[in-house]
Parts: sequence; C-alpha cells; structure tokens
Amino acid sequence: MNPLLLVEDLAVEFKTRLGKFCAPDGVTFSVFESECVGLVGESGSGKSVTALAIMGLLAKNARVARGRILFDGVDITSGNDHPRGKKMSMVFQNPLNSLNPNMKIGQQLCEVLEENFKMGKEEARKRVIETMAKLGIPEAEKMLERYPFEYSGGMRQRAMIAMAMLCEPKLLIADEPTTALDVTIQAQIMRLFKQLKSSSRTSILFISHDLSVVSQIADRIIVMYAGKICEISPAKQLFEDPLHPYTQGLIASVPNLKRKGSKLHSIEGNVPSLLDPPSGCRFHPRCNKKLEVCSRQEPPEVQMKDRIVKCWLYEKAGI
Repeated sequence: MNPLLLVEDLAVEFKTRLGKFCAPDGVTFSVFESECVGLVGESGSGKSVTALAIMGLLAKNARVARGRILFDGVDITSGNDHPRGKKMSMVFQNPLNSLNPNMKIGQQLCEVLEENFKMGKEEARKRVIETMAKLGIPEAEKMLERYPFEYSGGMRQRAMIAMAMLCEPKLLIADEPTTALDVTIQAQIMRLFKQLKSSSRTSILFISHDLSVVSQIADRIIVMYAGKICEISPAKQLFEDPLHPYTQGLIASVPNLKRKGSKLHSIEGNVPSLLDPPSGCRFHPRCNKKLEVCSRQEPPEVQMKDRIVKCWLYEKAGI
C-alpha cells in the first residue's frame, strides 16, 4: 500500500544573520491513509518546520534545500498547485494568533468554503454550523457572530479544528494543538481528535514535545532530535521497549505516579546549536551509551522489523 504522505530526505535551509543551518536535515517518513503519526522532540528539533514545509508555508528566509514531498503520489515540493486547504489542512499551536481578530468567526470559517469550493453564502453557513456542532461548540449559530476574543482558549481551538475539517481533508496536521491550554481543556481537545480519528478517514500528523500527549492518539511515533530522526516505531512498542538512548531518556523523563518518591529523570546537557551541530551522531555529547564511532560518523539507519532506529548500538542488529 502506498503512503498518503511520503517525505524523502527533506532538508530545509534557513539563512540568518549568524549563518545558514538546516532543520530538519535529511528526514524521511511516511503517513498512511487513516493513520495517526506522532512527531515528537524538544523545541528546535525541526518538527514545526517539517509541517510548514509539507504545507508549503515556509518563511521567506527558508527553502527546501534537499529532498521531496509526495502527497497522494504527486510531488508537491515546489509548492505549485499545492493541495493546501482542499486536501490538506493544519491546526496551529496558538489559535488566537491564527484567527483574524477583526473578523467574526463565522466569516472566517465560511470564507474557507467560499474560496476553495466556490460555495454560496447560505450553503457555506449551513455547513459551518453543522461542523461546529459536531465538534462540540454549543449554540453554533450564535457563536458564528462572535469575534475570536469572545471565545475561550478551548473554543478557539475547536473553531480552528472546525476550519481545518470543513474541506474534509485527507491529511490533517496538528502542530502542538494543546500546548497553550490548561489540563482540563487539553483533555477535551484530545478527546475531540480521537473522535475525528475514529469517525473519519482523515490521516493525522500530530506534532508535540509531550510524549504522554502523543501516546493517547498515535499509531506510530517519530522521534526527532536536532533536526534528525532518531527512531520510528509503533507507539506501543516505543513505550514498552524504546531503542534509541534519546527516546529512552525522554520516556524516563515522563512523570510516573507509580514511582512515588523517586527522583525525576533528566537528560544531561543541552540541545546543540544547529549553526554548529556536533559531528557524527548529534546526540552523542549527551548520550550515556556512546561509542567511540558516535562522535566521528553519523549513525546508519537500521531497520528492525517494523521499526527504524539511527544508532551505532544497533549496527549489526538489522533485520
């Protein structure tokens, strides 16, 4: 079966006053139809830029320096005739920054259908009300007449999800959709994503720095560090038996109520600057299992059944 989304050797180059750097830097992964893939890693690892490259929304000082992006078998790397808004949608981290503060929510949502599908105003309004109601926005017809600042944080995020789902996209990219919300609202939004996953055939690329959030929804998980992919694994196996030392450190750092009184684990050191990344494996300065070769050569990609790990520890374990 061919993947819905295939990202091959993607490198995005940024030009800054301090110099050039790449993030992501040579990442390859896929998302299949009706699958939810989690993309996790620390801030600055290249997760959000990967999403923006897929959406064709890179900043002016960024460009795809290498690789390609295939969506539904079509190369969309150049951005020409991009399926954004019709077959591919994105939910951003901060809905207040993503919505126009001077337009009513109803205007903004209806505009999606009017522009992309040339739908009449009445038909668009009816579809928007139906979608908002499905996503748990109470009194949807009244809420259409309100401005973004009149919505709570959770309701604004629901409105953004409604905007993304109006076109019934094949792929939904959610970039840290719960980060700016309190714990109770986070749980509501995660339930909403689970409902979307079970009730539609939409594939989801769910981006987060929080493994505990991703574990609730992802079928497979991609772990990134400093612009590189460390590990790709089915979610269950990743938590039961993490392979890469970085993944092991991330999982050990998740608070566990069963380990009452024990110290919270942390990964020593800091994320390296991408302007001057370490040679070899980028995680080796912080790794407690590093070998001599780790500082000299980039690790090979090792396939272990339905898992992929980039680490010298598994060089001879490939299957």
